[in-house]
Amino acid sequence: MQRNWIAAAVLALTAAPAAAQDTLPTPAPVDVPALEPAALSLAGAECQGVARYLNVRGATSAQLSPDGRELLYITSTTGQPQLWIAPVRADGPGAPRQITFGANRVQFARWSPDGRWIAYGTDRGGNERTQFFLLSPDGTRERELTPSDDFFRQFAGWSPAGSRIAYVSNQRNGDDFDLWVMDLDAEGRPGTPRMAMRGAGNLAVEAWRPDGEALVLSQGRGEADNDLFMLDLRTQKLDTLFAPAQMSSYRGIQWTPDGQGFFVATNHERDFAGLAHYHLSDRALHWMQQPRRDVESVALSPDGRLLAYTVNEDGWSRLIVRDLPGQRDLPVSDLPGGVIGTLEWADDASRLAIGVSGPGLPGDVWVYDAASAQTTRATESTLAGLDPVSFVSPDPVTIASFDGENIYGLLYTPRGPEGRRPPVVMMLHGGPTSQARPDFDPVVQYLLARGYAVLDLNFRGSTGYGQRFTQLDNGRLRPNAVRDMRAAVEWLREARPDLDGNRVAAMGGSYGGYMTLAAVAQLPEYFQAGVDFVGVANWISGLEDASPQLKNSDRIEYGNIDDPADRAFFTEISPLSYADRIRSPLLVVHGANDPRVPVGEADQIVRAVRHRRGDVEYLRFPDEGHGIAKLQNRITAYQRIARFLDRVLGNEGMVCGGR
Repeated sequence: MQRNWIAAAVLALTAAPAAAQDTLPTPAPVDVPALEPAALSLAGAECQGVARYLNVRGATSAQLSPDGRELLYITSTTGQPQLWIAPVRADGPGAPRQITFGANRVQFARWSPDGRWIAYGTDRGGNERTQFFLLSPDGTRERELTPSDDFFRQFAGWSPAGSRIAYVSNQRNGDDFDLWVMDLDAEGRPGTPRMAMRGAGNLAVEAWRPDGEALVLSQGRGEADNDLFMLDLRTQKLDTLFAPAQMSSYRGIQWTPDGQGFFVATNHERDFAGLAHYHLSDRALHWMQQPRRDVESVALSPDGRLLAYTVNEDGWSRLIVRDLPGQRDLPVSDLPGGVIGTLEWADDASRLAIGVSGPGLPGDVWVYDAASAQTTRATESTLAGLDPVSFVSPDPVTIASFDGENIYGLLYTPRGPEGRRPPVVMMLHGGPTSQARPDFDPVVQYLLARGYAVLDLNFRGSTGYGQRFTQLDNGRLRPNAVRDMRAAVEWLREARPDLDGNRVAAMGGSYGGYMTLAAVAQLPEYFQAGVDFVGVANWISGLEDASPQLKNSDRIEYGNIDDPADRAFFTEISPLSYADRIRSPLLVVHGANDPRVPVGEADQIVRAVRHRRGDVEYLRFPDEGHGIAKLQNRITAYQRIARFLDRVLGNEGMVCGGR
């Protein structure tokens, strides 16, 4: 009987997505998607399925070995993020070798200062409860450092001598994050962890002091800002370095070798983050660079002579390597344009790892050798048989919103027959303190190949445009970001006659998922479809059930869930409150193990739309968390999304048929 009922339900949903779905329980067995085989065409064929795009690989989280001779990185060659090591050679990429083979994704990895061990972490099914391990670089010896349990842990680095690791965890009470230190013997055997400081809310570690006897700590203030402290591990004295009345950000802490100060990227008393040096002696910031752009990554060579940093210019990264004694910038050649994610010197060598991703580059690592002034490519990730010439680069756009405030975006226009006006997918990033940047996104490139235009929108609240812009959606200003989406569609209709501004779908994840739901619920005349990944539907339950990692920052970013006025406001802005206005087709994707936005958010909005007999498809993956990580799940999800968009936007002129 149950099998027959499920089959009937699947048939009803497939044949008539807008049929009477109110009889389905939510979640229903049919909401767990059946895995689909990958639709692959011959390499070089004009039309390719999404599986080939999702098989494009990139190297992330790269770190040079202490001697600079090997590169450790994470890539998903096997379909799941795992650890690989490649030799660094002057003549180009060497043959890499895989060193982890577990069933769970690798989340981070860090060399020990002596190069004998690699600390790494995994979670289970995307639940973000990270377990720590030690692994020898040849992959033949491994130790378990922390148990597999239900607590959150964030790795905070090796001590400079390599005899200890630090991490923060909520294992004391499940809510607050405390600082823990674990001793390791010469063979990597762990001692009993000890609490070094009792924390409150979202505590993090920014850096060890060079002598290994103190840590620079960060206490989050909202999504983008933090206060800065220094804890002396011997005396337990906690020294406040920065806790200004005006919230500010202090990132990229790089100690000078003498331990007398550090370099930092900060927007302290500024709109944009500049580069400064903080002296312990006078407890003051000494500014080195104050551009009208954000300084982001900062990396100091082990001898303290070369300072590398990046500047965010409309999303693109500009790299500067400064010779401090010579007071000049050094040329770095043979580096592609894009977004620099990794910027880190080897511990004991004058080699700098630079990870770059761009519209035609899925993410690879170059190594700058300061001794020879040469830059060589260390990894060469596969493009899965796709022609890089087919990839599309975006144009930056500026859009005047409803109140005259400028918002920003990256507009990708597909290649296709002249005169055809393609439909538009508006991409909405998470955060909200994040930024749409011109890195490689296989889904964007796939949509372009299918004949869709893509507007990757930086609505108010995004980073990269100054602190003032980032705070324009805080608290009661949040509805203005929703109005930004309306302004963006109006701009498409008025300023871009080459695009079809009357066929627009919203698509986003996490906070972008909330924006997607708000788009179809509050702006039904502007959005003809929505694809929601792991988005908040009900701010009351979303904030009450959020991960303890997020609750402290949520209170500043959004408001106090316990305040009656704030609570009423959260109800007012929740997409669930407008579910009766959703008339555009909706596809909802969520992982059942999501600790950040619990899957109940998806259940609620799907249930409400089904109750009103709306057009909704639901993909509820039982083995995923805050996003879809496993390759087969991703293939299934995006093949379903492609068919959904083709159906609801009427993309009859698409390039690649029904795949």
